[in-house]
Amino acid sequence: MNSLRALPLLSALLLPGLALAQSFDPKEIWINPGFYSAHFDSNKGLENSNYGLGFEYPLSDVYRLTAGTFHNSDRRQSNYLGLYVLPFEVYGVRLGAVVGGFDGYPNYRNGNWFPALIPTAAIEGKNWGLNIAYVPTIKNRLYGALTFQLKYRFKD
Repeated sequence: MNSLRALPLLSALLLPGLALAQSFDPKEIWINPGFYSAHFDSNKGLENSNYGLGFEYPLSDVYRLTAGTFHNSDRRQSNYLGLYVLPFEVYGVRLGAVVGGFDGYPNYRNGNWFPALIPTAAIEGKNWGLNIAYVPTIKNRLYGALTFQLKYRFKD
């Protein structure tokens, strides 16, 4: 599925979630340019710079909707849709996981959508933030990594 064909699907799933938000404020939207992956199998020639475009919108302190597209480690286009669940906070770092789906990985379900549960930490200031995630290795399907996703929002 290419990125343009995925946009209606992502929008159809994301918009009802935004409707659940108490009061939608576009200044709360985090925007990211993809992420950097530090792969555990660094000798496999994988793409570490996974550029793209992603969005994250907080529904509360614990729940955030997320959707986006990026150039994955296999040098293919991937899309994602998910819900961050970050119920714990330690020294200002929110901890939890993102639950959602991804596509575009040729060795996993022939590039089709698959579910994922990814442990995540989020560090956020007023305008800048950083998501750090642990992507587990799934032998012969998905290469594991520690990912770093810089994000920005145009909050006053």
